[in-house]
Amino acid sequence: MKEGIHPKYFKTTATCACGAHYEIASNKENIRVDICSACHPLFTGKQKLLDTEGRVQKFKKKYAGIKIKPRTKKVIRRKKAPKK
Repeated sequence: MKEGIHPKYFKTTATCACGAHYEIASNKENIRVDICSACHPLFTGKQKLLDTEGRVQKFKKKYAGIKIKPRTKKVIRRKKAPKK
């Protein structure tokens, strides 16, 4: 291996938002994650709803005060092909 081109490698702790700690090796000293295998629904079998409001309701709430002008539709008339 070439000298001086590789990042430093640390033994560090990865901390989850649920409070779980994992000893890992990484090129970063401290790692914080939002979700881990201790709290992820795929591994726990429990579904935890973080977002109680749906996407459509959030969108409507966000853009409730905005008025949009309706577009006028252009009518394109095509010429008829000559009869033979």
